[in-house]
Amino acid sequence: MIPERPMSDIENTTASHPLPDPARITITDRVIVRIAGPGTDKFLQGQFSQQIDDVTQRHSPRAAACTPKGRAYCLTRMVRDGDDVLMEMPAELADETVAHLRKYLMLFRGTTMEVEASARIVGLMGETSVHGLLPDTSDKLSAAGDSAIIHGGHLIRTMSTAEDVTRYELWQTGDPDESLQKVLEDIPLASLADWHASEIAAGVAALTPATKEGFVPQMLNWQHVGGVHFKKGCYTGQEVIARMHFLGQLKKSLFRFKTVQAATPPAPGEAILDGDRPVGTVINSVGFADGTAELLAVVRHDAVKLSLAPESAQNATLSLRPLPYSVSEREQSEPSDT
Repeated sequence: MIPERPMSDIENTTASHPLPDPARITITDRVIVRIAGPGTDKFLQGQFSQQIDDVTQRHSPRAAACTPKGRAYCLTRMVRDGDDVLMEMPAELADETVAHLRKYLMLFRGTTMEVEASARIVGLMGETSVHGLLPDTSDKLSAAGDSAIIHGGHLIRTMSTAEDVTRYELWQTGDPDESLQKVLEDIPLASLADWHASEIAAGVAALTPATKEGFVPQMLNWQHVGGVHFKKGCYTGQEVIARMHFLGQLKKSLFRFKTVQAATPPAPGEAILDGDRPVGTVINSVGFADGTAELLAVVRHDAVKLSLAPESAQNATLSLRPLPYSVSEREQSEPSDT
């Protein structure tokens, strides 16, 4: 069972605009899972979209686990911790995900997969938020996925927002020393909603019970946040994922939207409509203190420029917002003018 999580530092249900910088957020809705034992790498290589040899003490890439039909049921990051590998998961999906993966783990004697009850993830926003944690951060953690070992855990650079807010994750698997704890305590607190807003602004999708097993990773732009290795060997769902990539069959993908009219943010799994025609699905959403909302939604490429609205608030017109990365597959799917 998943252990009870501590309350987040600030319990605001809406995010700040603009996002706080610098800021520290305890990410209470995620848990860390440890895979340990002699079969760790072979097990992960056969189930996840990442090349396990690329998971090192200096590089902690994202990955996806999928059904045989290529539909993602786990979006995660892999962190090398000695001979073990750590992964993070939504707390509400972790029990189910771990139970499913253990079916494959049975083939690897002596290898275990357990939730780390005492571990936690701290989100850090703003370049100055990590100056006291790791000297020369810009040199050691220059790109998303770069990581470094610090006392009591791992510091990982994650995707910056489209508005250039730099972000990091501190994975704490042990007690930090007093000096490190003092540095953390000096960083201003922010809410979990602020972190969710930064994830949306960075174009990083998260699965929920309403959206798991609903999308191939490319539909969630997972290849553009470093989560799919197209040249690795076989893994569950690989054939579908590879075919979609190499044959250019991606017809819908993840977009970021804003609305100023919805009373509450659209819920994950909710339809995106063009009139009465569904053309997409809400993946994640967040409300802001000023009454606006932002969301990530998987939408058909040929419909994204139409007048779109969430199903729960059909008068709430959606406007496109930028992502921090380009999605080349969208250009390939656009109709030619000739």
